[in-house]
Amino acid sequence: MYLPVSLKSKHPSGTKTFGLPDIHPIFLQFFLAASVSISFRMEGRKWEDINKDILVNVLGRVGMESLLLDVPFVCKSWYKASREPQCWEHLIFPTFIKPDDIDDLWWEPEIPDRGFIDRLEMTYQENLSATAFVKFIVNRSCGKATIIKLPGGCTEEALEYVANECPRLKGLAVGSYNEFINGIIVKFISKWKYLEMLKLGKYDLKEIIPQIGLHCNNLIWLSAPYTYIGKDEASALVSSLSKLKYLDLHGGDFEKEALVMILQGCKQLVHLDIRQSFGFDDDDAEILELASHIPAFKCEGSIITPDWLDDDHIDHDDLVYDSSYFD
Repeated sequence: MYLPVSLKSKHPSGTKTFGLPDIHPIFLQFFLAASVSISFRMEGRKWEDINKDILVNVLGRVGMESLLLDVPFVCKSWYKASREPQCWEHLIFPTFIKPDDIDDLWWEPEIPDRGFIDRLEMTYQENLSATAFVKFIVNRSCGKATIIKLPGGCTEEALEYVANECPRLKGLAVGSYNEFINGIIVKFISKWKYLEMLKLGKYDLKEIIPQIGLHCNNLIWLSAPYTYIGKDEASALVSSLSKLKYLDLHGGDFEKEALVMILQGCKQLVHLDIRQSFGFDDDDAEILELASHIPAFKCEGSIITPDWLDDDHIDHDDLVYDSSYFD
């Protein structure tokens, strides 16, 4: 059932040369740009004649979908080049892969890269297992992965594998549909000593930030949207991550005093995104003054209290209370 066995057995590793397929537009864009930059003339030359170092450099930019479903089918030399670890340093997984232990989801998430998953399953005649797929892709990198965006549906087993096999990681995005992973990532943060960028989902920041500050001395970019930011969270940010340059907390639920603490304590910020947040108004004079030293400060759409919590917007005559809901 697991995909890795199938991928190894069904890929074109023989001597047959394949014709050029319909290649993903992003792949063509990168290839053409690289070709121009190195003044490589393609006229009259075979695809397999491209210098391997140049080819690997280009293929490392095309993305996971093309590396699995387009590039290997061009010719034997391109298949071999696509297996080089340098092609797998940036691992951007599909937005969502069905969890290992769920046969049928009771809901169908809106997935922008659903076509990628469909192509994989159609090409290799397998149902994707999130854990096996993550392990297979990580193995391609041979420990050289520096950026990873986890798929939704990622498991603790897969996250632990990433932690153990990707010691050079500089950028990690937990991704959507991974609230479970958010809760356990603190267990593995000590593995990534070179981490510079981290994107979390909705998370209890006061738990993980001290661990980040302890183990990830190079971190300069943190994204944790839709998160509660109280005084404890702000204090953790200021004391543990005072060297942050880029901070994204958009859609957050703030205590105003906590925001003041961040603005006063994180003095190296050059980018702060707190748009569409609650707990302060986007025209608050005190906040704007404290943030005046930040070159890219974004707070548009933020308000003290959302309309649906404002008692003035509730028509109590329209409310119906039914005790059976609590039976």
